[in-house]
Amino acid sequence: MWWNYLSSYIMHSPIIQRIRRALRNRRFSFLLSMLMAFQVSFTLASSSSTIHKDELSKGSSLSVDNPGDILRSPNGVFCAGFHSVGNNAYAFAVWFNNQLCLKDCIVWMANRDEPVNGKQSKLILDKYGNLFLTDAGYRVIWSVEVALNLSAPSVQLQLLDSGNLILYHTGTSHGNTVALWQSFDYPTDTLLPEQKFTRYTTLVSSRARGNVSSSYYKLYFDNDNVLRLLYDGPDISSVYWPHPYNLPWDSGRNTYNDSRVALLNYVGMFESSDFWNFNSSDYGVNIWRRLTMDTDGNLRLYSLLRNREWAVSWQAITTPCDVHGICGPNAVCQYDTSLGRSCICLPGYERKNPSDWSEGCKPLFNSFCNLADANVSDFLHVPHRDFFGYDEDYHKNVTLDQCKRYCLDRCSCKGFQFRFKTRECYLKALILNGRFSLESLENMYLRLPKDMLSSYQTQQSPSSLNCSYNPQDIQLHRAYLRSHKNKLLVKILKIVAGVIAGLEALGVLLVWLYITTKSRRKDEATSGVYQLAAIGFRRFSYSELKKATRNFSQEIGRGAAGTVYKAILPSGQVAAVKQLNEASLQGEDEFLAEVSMIGKLNHMNLIEMLGYCAEGKHWLLVYEYMTHGSLADNLSKRAFNWNKMFDIAIGAARGLTYLHEECLEWVLHCDVKPQNILLDSNYQPKVSDFGLSKLLNRRDDKKHLGFSKIRGTRGYMAPEWVYNLEITAKVDVYSYGMVVLQMVTGRNPGVGVPDVDSGGQTENRSLASWIRGEMNGDVPTATWIEEVVDHTIEGELDIKKVEVLVAVGLQCIADDKDERPTMRQVVEMLEHYGNDEHNQA
Repeated sequence: MWWNYLSSYIMHSPIIQRIRRALRNRRFSFLLSMLMAFQVSFTLASSSSTIHKDELSKGSSLSVDNPGDILRSPNGVFCAGFHSVGNNAYAFAVWFNNQLCLKDCIVWMANRDEPVNGKQSKLILDKYGNLFLTDAGYRVIWSVEVALNLSAPSVQLQLLDSGNLILYHTGTSHGNTVALWQSFDYPTDTLLPEQKFTRYTTLVSSRARGNVSSSYYKLYFDNDNVLRLLYDGPDISSVYWPHPYNLPWDSGRNTYNDSRVALLNYVGMFESSDFWNFNSSDYGVNIWRRLTMDTDGNLRLYSLLRNREWAVSWQAITTPCDVHGICGPNAVCQYDTSLGRSCICLPGYERKNPSDWSEGCKPLFNSFCNLADANVSDFLHVPHRDFFGYDEDYHKNVTLDQCKRYCLDRCSCKGFQFRFKTRECYLKALILNGRFSLESLENMYLRLPKDMLSSYQTQQSPSSLNCSYNPQDIQLHRAYLRSHKNKLLVKILKIVAGVIAGLEALGVLLVWLYITTKSRRKDEATSGVYQLAAIGFRRFSYSELKKATRNFSQEIGRGAAGTVYKAILPSGQVAAVKQLNEASLQGEDEFLAEVSMIGKLNHMNLIEMLGYCAEGKHWLLVYEYMTHGSLADNLSKRAFNWNKMFDIAIGAARGLTYLHEECLEWVLHCDVKPQNILLDSNYQPKVSDFGLSKLLNRRDDKKHLGFSKIRGTRGYMAPEWVYNLEITAKVDVYSYGMVVLQMVTGRNPGVGVPDVDSGGQTENRSLASWIRGEMNGDVPTATWIEEVVDHTIEGELDIKKVEVLVAVGLQCIADDKDERPTMRQVVEMLEHYGNDEHNQA
């Protein structure tokens, strides 16, 4: 025991860690090898005295009083024994060896909801082959009873290299072993590689950091054979992944395979019988991984890095507020990239438990059912807030006043959501799963007593979500006194450890003097890569991308900043690799802008970034591959019809709206053009190439926006760039308008339109002036549309759609920026026509 403590103290001391990091420099590989040999021999010597059991036989036990009573897997990766989970509270658990990972190492627990005392508790394998976990020597907390007789062959408990704790016996014939019980059949919150997940198993999250007891979030196979995430709270429950708005097959799931089995393999591939498959971002061998149901309701795949930290290599939910129950009843979840997730009580409500948002908020008024007159209550409009589920009633084709009356007539109605476009009314019996998003068009009307309405405003500033655990959350406190002799021994060991650590530090001091600033910077850069891995990026080596692109042989795009190549990543995924020009004046700036910015953005109409490479002069970005290329390519090929054209215009507008309004910070694209709008296999548009973008903090003075140079492409640039005027989001609106007009006419705004004046001379007119000229006078709409549209586009011409697109485009390119709409207004104008057309159909 004391040798293990001494080894751990020495090898994890700050000075030794600094020396080990510095010695990674290749010039000192020999000295590094010598130091590592010393460490390994010292560690093995200490381990032999601490982890002294390879298996537990009949009639044996493991005691919480002896920290050396630990089972070890043959490969030394996993340990099983009593693990501290609170103040004098222990669980019998399996965990990664503490020399491999620093924290969050427990992968299985026998008694997570009822820990045992730190005195006299034991795990006993009796003479009959039954396994018992006793609390303080008298009460059975957990057991595995196998009902074998005394004449049965040997029964043993062993921890395998996979992390599976297995109870088995050797058969009477041919020495065959038979598994009587195994921990892989009873997971807690974690799934290990090659551990099958079936219809009989469930992953359940822990309550909080520091509290390992079972919480409310679960991964399980539903009765329709689909793998789901469930919020199963004390009063209510609801599925939140796959998204409940969608049917299973709309989320890529299959309901017809009733085998209900899923598996994570050793290379980072997860496969499920419902067709939900994914690969980790660091797909490959020789990496330890774990799939964990986290305390925040998200399912994440973690990879163990060389610095003994865990990095996220995949996660099920990218929008944290999509998790149900995270803020509790009568509260709203809000997320931004800088502050993270936060919760806020609705007007008229206050927080129920200051240390636990899952309990939500309680009303500051009496129940509406106790009111003598329903008219003493009224409604407060809280826009951009969506509350999923728990509709008490539903009405269609009604007015807002009718919906209010329906709610007032029910004392149980706490408010309603109203959709103006479809005139739908959803009465809410409970206000749950609230989320705030500027992109959401939902309108919530909150019912409150009239005497409270005047004191509230619709805009509320969020309060921080308290993610830290309260010490009261620790499950049990065992009031057993510790021996003073143990404390004295620990003090002595600390003194001895300090002396030995000083001697070892002195022995390598000369090596430390040779360490250069360059080696430290290299290590810091590597640390930065690990941090990027935690948010979903992967750093690729230049050789990897060179091989993936077949030596950059298949070019699929080219721009001022670099060239784009098609690639097949090691995982088999098709991707697009953008190689920035070494000679580009903006190359490094664009690289840093795209990496920092795209990593924070998440929208269906924005390109997804998969990773990057930064090695010397090689700067590359790895994106998802877009099957149909750019909008510019498709315009030249006339590859789609008018309906797709209209949908592309809406999708691109939604992506720009997200950049301008949904982000915590304003993001100006500054180079909106058809070449930077890509199309996937379904012609879904995705705005790309943020290399020329400008990030504007909302707190900054918008009248002092500094741009070092003109940004954009000729023909799509707003007048503000030319005349050195204030640069706002309206420059993107102008560019978008030009793109829309180009889509309709098939003419490049940067070239101009040939025209003949009254004197017979040919000149080039701007695209906008040419369109306005065709519209002048009393020319019927159908006539001027026939003149301006691109007749090479397939399909029947929809005159109304073209008229709307032209009207929006012309409004967007107004010379005065104040006359241009916002991108959200553009989306609303286009969607308004689309909804009207749908209703008429």
